[in-house]
Amino acid sequence: MNLFLDTHVLLWWLDDNSRLSKQAKNYIADVDNIIFVSAVVIWEIRIKEALGKLEIAADFFNIVKQQGFEILSITAQHANKVGDIPMHHRDPFDRMLIAQAIEESLTIVTHDRAFKAYEIPLIEA
Repeated sequence: MNLFLDTHVLLWWLDDNSRLSKQAKNYIADVDNIIFVSAVVIWEIRIKEALGKLEIAADFFNIVKQQGFEILSITAQHANKVGDIPMHHRDPFDRMLIAQAIEESLTIVTHDRAFKAYEIPLIEA
């Protein structure tokens, strides 16, 4: 299965946070699954860090890469898809994740209930 981590899921995974469900942990740890992290997730985390809303390790990006996750870049096709999806979710970062998941046929791992309004495969985090 091709899984796509929402921002909080990535942070919970890296922190071994108990808020991440056992099911989600098992899916992420399963070597048969390919785990994708979007450039938009990295971008959102670094913005929150710059605003003082989040503290991360100085070598955060290297830590993410060491996890063996695939980094998914944002393409013009993804950006275009954002305009085609309903406005159930207004957060621009999440809208991009939803567009990428649709375009790349990925299953999103999230705790965000607003994602349920879209016809995309989800795993509850």
